Amino acid sequence: MSQPLPTPLHRSRSHESAVGHVTGKARYVDDLPEPPGLLHAAVVPSSTAKGRIVSRSAEAARAVPGVLGVFFADDIPGTNRIGPIVHDEPLLAEDTVSFHGQALALVVAETREAARAAAAKVVVTVEAETPLLDFDQAIEQGSFTTDAHVIARGDVEAALDGSHLVIEAEARVGYQDHFYLETHGALAVPNEGGVHITSSTQHPTEVQREAARILGLPAAAVVCQVSRLGGGFGGKESQASPYACMAALAAHKLDRPVKLVLKRHEDMAWTGNRHAFLGKYRAGFDADGRFVGFAVHIYSQGGWSTDLSGAVMDRALFHLDNAYRIPALRFEGRVVRTNLPSNTAFRGFGGPQGVAVVEDAMERAAAALGIDPVELRRRNYYEEGDACPYGQVLSEVRLQRIHDELVASSDYTARRAAIDAFNAGSRWVKRGIGFSPVKFGISFTASLLNQAGALVLVYSDGSVQLNHGGTEMGQGLYTKMLAVAADTLGVELDRVRHMPTATDKVPNTSATAASSGTDLNGAAVRAACETVRERMRPVAADMLGCAPDAVRFADGACHGPSGSVPFADVANLCWVKQISLSSTGYYATPGIAYDPKAGRGTPFFYFAYGAALTEVEVDARTGQHGVRRVDILHDVGDSLVPSIDRGQVEGAYVQGLGWLTVEEVIYDDAGRMVTHGPSTYKIPAVGDVPPEFYVNLLDEAPQPGVIGGSKAVGEPPFLHAFSAVAALRHAIGAYGDGAVELSLPATHEAVLRAVEAVKRG
Repeated sequence: MSQPLPTPLHRSRSHESAVGHVTGKARYVDDLPEPPGLLHAAVVPSSTAKGRIVSRSAEAARAVPGVLGVFFADDIPGTNRIGPIVHDEPLLAEDTVSFHGQALALVVAETREAARAAAAKVVVTVEAETPLLDFDQAIEQGSFTTDAHVIARGDVEAALDGSHLVIEAEARVGYQDHFYLETHGALAVPNEGGVHITSSTQHPTEVQREAARILGLPAAAVVCQVSRLGGGFGGKESQASPYACMAALAAHKLDRPVKLVLKRHEDMAWTGNRHAFLGKYRAGFDADGRFVGFAVHIYSQGGWSTDLSGAVMDRALFHLDNAYRIPALRFEGRVVRTNLPSNTAFRGFGGPQGVAVVEDAMERAAAALGIDPVELRRRNYYEEGDACPYGQVLSEVRLQRIHDELVASSDYTARRAAIDAFNAGSRWVKRGIGFSPVKFGISFTASLLNQAGALVLVYSDGSVQLNHGGTEMGQGLYTKMLAVAADTLGVELDRVRHMPTATDKVPNTSATAASSGTDLNGAAVRAACETVRERMRPVAADMLGCAPDAVRFADGACHGPSGSVPFADVANLCWVKQISLSSTGYYATPGIAYDPKAGRGTPFFYFAYGAALTEVEVDARTGQHGVRRVDILHDVGDSLVPSIDRGQVEGAYVQGLGWLTVEEVIYDDAGRMVTHGPSTYKIPAVGDVPPEFYVNLLDEAPQPGVIGGSKAVGEPPFLHAFSAVAALRHAIGAYGDGAVELSLPATHEAVLRAVEAVKRG
C-alpha cells in the first residue's frame, strides 16, 4: 500500500550537514583519520601538450629519502584505459602525450612533501609536436571527436526564405572552472586482495569499475565510499576516477594505504572545464516577432579525449529551443578534438550552451523589430500539447503562468520605463533590465542511467539506517532523503541515520548528476521503506486490534482508530516474530527513449520551468558593471524542502552569473592554463551577489509521477543568469545607435569594448 508523502515539519528541516559545514567539523577525504602506514602519492605531469615519449627515467626520484615506488604505464596490472563512455584515456601515458598536464607517472612516498619532491625528479623525454589548440582551427581541419548529431523538423530553408527578418550570427560562450572548495582526492586502503577507496566523486560506481579495470580485479573486490564532497558541479562525475585509480594502483602494488590529493593549481590545470561552445545560426521571424525557422550548427571544445562530451552535446542540441516553439528547424552539433584537458560535465551539462544561442537570436530579433524583448519572448512560448524539436509532446507547461506572475510581481513595465528615463539623463552610467525564461529537461538522456537503488534497515529499537546511491556535495540530497524515509516510515527525523554512500551497500548506481538525484534515489528510498512498513503493518494491526488498512504510520507511532503504539515497540515485536526489517528499493524512470540517428524520442521525464528578471548598471568609462536587483520565479513542483530549493536557485543564479560575466579561462600558446588559481581566475564573491535578490517558488504546482510531487532544482536555475546578459545588452544599447555586439563572458573589458562599438555606431 503506497502512502503519499504528507506535508510535515520534515519539509522545513535545515541541511543535515549545516552545522558541520559552518563549524569545520564536516569531514572530507583529506580530513579523515590517517590509517596506519599511510603513504602519499604525487602525479608527474607532462610539460608538453603533444608529443611522442622517447624515454623514461625514475632513478633520481627513487633515490629521494622516503620514496617507495614510481609507477609508469607498464606497471599497471590490468587495463591502462579508462573513460566514462569510451575507454580512450590511458591512466598513465604510454607512447604519446596529448595535453599539458597529462599524467606520465605516479610517485609514492612516506610523506606528501617527499612524493612531490621526487615527482619533480622523474625524467620523461618527449619529442614535442605542434599541438592543435585553436577552436576555430580545429573546426576548419575537421578534428572531431563525434559524428554529427542532427535534429530536424520541417523545411527550414523554405521557412527562412519566407521570413520577414533573418538574422545570421554567431554566439560564443567560454569555459568555466568548477572551482569546488575541495579539490580532487582519494584514499585507498588494501584489504586482502581487494581495495577500499574513499573518493571525492559524484559517481562511486564508476570509480569502482575503473579501479577494477586498472587493477585487473572483479568489481566485487573494490569498494568505493563517499561520505560527502566539498562541491562537485559535474567536475567530479567522471574526472574523479583517474585520481582514485592512481591511489588504488599504488595501494594495490605496495599493500599499504595511499592518499592522493591535488593542489588547487593542479586541479584547475589538469582537469576539464565547462565546454566552450560556438554556435553559427540563421534565425527567421515574422513581422510580429514569431519564430519561423532556425538553422544552427554548434561546436563544443571537447579537449583531448571523449569523456562526456558527446552527451553534453546532445543536451545542448535538446535545449537550442529553450522555451520557444519553432515550426521549422535544423540543429547539428559536433564535438571538436584539441590538445587541451578534456572538458566534462558542469551544472547544466550543455543545456546552458544551447540556450545561449537561441537567447542571442531573441535579443537580436527584438532589437531589429523594435519589440520589447519580454513581449517577443511571450509570443513564442510553448503551449500545452506542443512538440519539442525531437518529437516529445509537452504537458504541464507553466511558461505563460510564470511569465505573467513574474512580470507583475517585479513591476517590470514601470521599472523599464524608469530605467529608460534614467538613461536619458545620465551620460556615463546606464542601466538595463533583462528577462529570460527556462525550460529544462529532467532525466539522464541515456535511458540506462535513469535508475537508482536503496537499502533501508530498521532496528529493533525503532531506529533506522538509510543507504542509497546518491552522493552529497552540499546540494541537500541527504536532507531530502532523510525526509522521504522519515515520512514514509512515519518516524521522527532524528531516528533516521544517513550512512555514507558505498558500492557495497547499493550496487550499479548512476552518478549524482542531471538534477536527478532526488527523483531517482528518493523513489528508491520510498520503495525500500514501503516494503519494510508493509511488513510491519499486520503486526501493528494486531497490537492495535484493528484491520491492517486502518493503521497509519506518523509521528513516531502506529495509529489505529482507537489508539496508538510507538513505532519502536512495533519494530521490536517484528524482531521477536522473526519478520525482516531490512529491504532494498529500486526505481527506474519510465518512458525514456531516444534514437539519435532519427533525432526523435522522449529524452526527458518532465521539464522544469522558470523565469528571471535582472537589473544592471554599467559605467562607460571603465566597463565596470554590477547587478542591482534580481527577481526569479522558479518551478520546483511541490518542494520537499523549500529552504534548500530556494538556496539552490540562488546559488545557481550566482554561479551562472559568474560564467557569463566574470569567469574567464585562458590557455597560452603552448596549451598551459594561465588562470590556474584565485589570483588569476575570478569567481563571484559576496560583493557580486545582488543587493536585492528575490526568489520565489511557484505555488500550487505539483508534478505528477515524481517523488512527493517535487521537481529537480540543481541545474535549471543556472540558466536564469541569461537575464543578466539581456540586461547588459539593454544598458549598452543606451550609449548609442550601433548594434550591440557583446562577447561572453561579459567581463568589464568586454563590456567596455561593446560600449565603445555602440558609440561609434
